Amino acid sequence: MEDEAPLLVIVDGANVVGSRPDGWWRDRRGAAERLRDRLAERGLPGHPTPVELVLVVEGAARGVESVPGVRVESAPGSGDDRIVELAAEDPGRPRLVVTADRELRRRVTESGAEVIGPRSILD
Repeated sequence: MEDEAPLLVIVDGANVVGSRPDGWWRDRRGAAERLRDRLAERGLPGHPTPVELVLVVEGAARGVESVPGVRVESAPGSGDDRIVELAAEDPGRPRLVVTADRELRRRVTESGAEVIGPRSILD
């Protein structure tokens, strides 16, 4: 893992969950847990090589536990700020952020991360 760290995939939990009007607002924590479980089961669709999946949650979804295959990061404040921090931690490593948030997309691409939208993991 020293030479070839797996792709770091950082998922904007609030943005991805909020991209579908399926009643997530009634149970934000439950919606984040369903997303976590979907990621653990499916990984990153279309990406056969190993990836490190990190789901960033905030607000009412804080406290969602990690599971094998998905590390959950509970942002102490803004989820976007935590995502930017994670994307900037290892600039030599390939990083991919899953979000539709325009401002967050701009911020993480400044650190060299790539960005894809929520549909890429939900469809």
